[in-house]
Amino acid sequence: MTAAELAALSARAYRHMHPWCEANFAETLAQPATLLVSVEGAFALGRVICDEAEILALATDPARQRAGRGAGVLARFEIQAKTRGAARVLLEVAAANTPARAFYAARGYAEVARRKNYYAKPGGGRDDALLMTKALA
Repeated sequence: MTAAELAALSARAYRHMHPWCEANFAETLAQPATLLVSVEGAFALGRVICDEAEILALATDPARQRAGRGAGVLARFEIQAKTRGAARVLLEVAAANTPARAFYAARGYAEVARRKNYYAKPGGGRDDALLMTKALA
């Protein structure tokens, strides 16, 4: 996927917060540690540095949700991160994003920390970020 495609999909999927713009995606894609896994209608974007992987964005087009695409790109991201030497995966999720929190918990991610007022909400106000992690067996 191109930076423009990632930004467009992100804008459709991240209705609860401000999504990245095309320039943010382009900058991330240009970094050598970046790992992108995508299928039509979904992607997982992150980076692998030393023995740690971080998911920066995972999105599924709302019209294609509940079809296993998000779970599929997450699983492939974990496999590729492990191949690159990662022993664990980290991610942040908005505290108010209950479906995403449940999605990650069902796949073995555990909440380990909270960052107060981390995310700006589109309508104003702030939301906490929950740091979640999973060991890669």
